[in-house]
Amino acid sequence: MHNRIALFRAERGMSRRELADAVGVNPQTIGYLERGDYSPSLELALKIAAQFDVPIELLFSFQPFESVATALRRASA
Repeated sequence: MHNRIALFRAERGMSRRELADAVGVNPQTIGYLERGDYSPSLELALKIAAQFDVPIELLFSFQPFESVATALRRASA
């Protein structure tokens, strides 16, 4: 499973610990998720999406996400 957790955390200036505390998990769990070493439960995925106030599809995908650089190039063309 692919995710954009690190991107959303960075955009909001949030540490792994802050996100972990907000969703009720260990900070290591957030690290495992971001590296793709762990797939979240549906409950955890929904909590993370709610924390960032975005649809779950913006955070998690079975397919790799397009890079931000590629999306910006495409948008400016």
